[in-house]
Amino acid sequence: MLYFSKLKIFFIILFSLILILIASSNLIKLDNNFLNKKINLGLDLQGGSYLLLEIDNNPLIDQKLQNFSIQLRNYYKEKNIKIKNLKINDQKIFFTISDMDKEKFITDFTNEESDINPYYPRFKSHQFDLKDENDFIILNFSKQGLIELKTSSQDQALEIVRRRVDEVGTNEPNILKRGNDRILVELPGLDDPMRIKSLLGKTANLSFRFVSLSDTGTFGSEKLKFEDTEEEAIVSKRIIMSGDNLLDAQPRMDSQTNETVVTFTLDRVGAKRFGKATATGIGRQLAIVLDGKIISAPVIRDTIASGSGQISGGFTFQSATDLALLLRSGALPAPLNIIEERTVGPDLGQDSIDAGKIALLIGFALVVLFIFFKYKVFGLITNIALIINLFLLIGVLTLFEATLTLPGIAGIILTVGMAVDANVLIFERIKEELKNEKNNLIAFDSGYTKSKTAILDANITTLLAALILFFMGSGPIKGFSITLGVGIFTTLFSVYFIARLLTVLYVSKNKNKHGIL
Repeated sequence: MLYFSKLKIFFIILFSLILILIASSNLIKLDNNFLNKKINLGLDLQGGSYLLLEIDNNPLIDQKLQNFSIQLRNYYKEKNIKIKNLKINDQKIFFTISDMDKEKFITDFTNEESDINPYYPRFKSHQFDLKDENDFIILNFSKQGLIELKTSSQDQALEIVRRRVDEVGTNEPNILKRGNDRILVELPGLDDPMRIKSLLGKTANLSFRFVSLSDTGTFGSEKLKFEDTEEEAIVSKRIIMSGDNLLDAQPRMDSQTNETVVTFTLDRVGAKRFGKATATGIGRQLAIVLDGKIISAPVIRDTIASGSGQISGGFTFQSATDLALLLRSGALPAPLNIIEERTVGPDLGQDSIDAGKIALLIGFALVVLFIFFKYKVFGLITNIALIINLFLLIGVLTLFEATLTLPGIAGIILTVGMAVDANVLIFERIKEELKNEKNNLIAFDSGYTKSKTAILDANITTLLAALILFFMGSGPIKGFSITLGVGIFTTLFSVYFIARLLTVLYVSKNKNKHGIL
């Protein structure tokens, strides 16, 4: 029925005013934390940097194979199966087993209850494939194993990239997966991406190791360069402690030397290992190795049992801050390579905003003129509801501090068209009802009721398309789907509550007027 209770009218007005007030915070500053929100502009509108990173999983695969080969040897040693001539080449593990043990090994390895390669035959989700060729047993990652490794690596890298970017303080970064080995990073408002590139390009694999006492090197040691010089040192491959044991790292100014250092705090396990190593290694150099390069190699003067220490290395405050950030965020599982880089200037973004505004204003003006010319008073009601609908849409986006992109503006323009379409369906249906019904109130009520199915069907199918775009798409496509989806709800509200309320007020006063529409 064409009836609105006073309570319903109150809630319609209250809801509309709140969202209009929130939307207006994009134009004026309000002294209220809840109301003082703004829509964030995306990379295409604000300008900024675009980086596409690719995860190099080859070192990770080699590391996993190395660890697995040790596990494999120890596992079958307990089963009295001797593995000989073990080597890793071309991301495969090669080894030999005596003919007497070979069948026993293959049976055990491919057993679904085996701890070394579980679920082998039943689910085909095993991590390793096995081949018996030319007296060698060959193991390599299966397709399923590679998928699991890459997925895990990407998830871990995504989280660490997010931590590093967030700590730099960039505004509304957009960090997304691309395929199973790429990560997209969009940084609106960042014109100089050099620092971010430097931070993301470092794996930040930290380890503490003793410098070897021998100058010639021995088995179990390797020669590494210092980070900022061509000097080299021979360090033990045995890792005393890794970056996994760090709880916190911060840049500090050493009061005694006036030098910028990085102080760190260790967890309980790390503190115990560090204390034991410094107690037994007094007088020896302790190399602090980051991504295969020595950043510092101080001499241990005393036992450090407090679980804290510092790294010195001629840092500037900025480099110390970045190193502390890297250590806090954790090591990447694999190196990241920048394979695509774009910088969008703010002028281009402003041009996009201006073009979007002009398109919206032209489209809006044409729609307003047409609907007013076509339906007169009811066209004016539709236009009022249309303007309120835009404020409601912007208010909802502002409330959630959404990021607006060019496709998002396209979604808003499409919302304008859909809002008008709903009103056109209603008014055309009312015209049909007025041909057979002399009572204006009944004709208008029938028009709203009988057009509801068509309007809901159109909007629900559009909403389903928006949901599919949101979950299946990414980046700009998601921006379009969000504004379109929110626009559908605000359109239905403006049509069936605001426009209908204004229509009720007019028709009630002109219920006996002939040719009202």
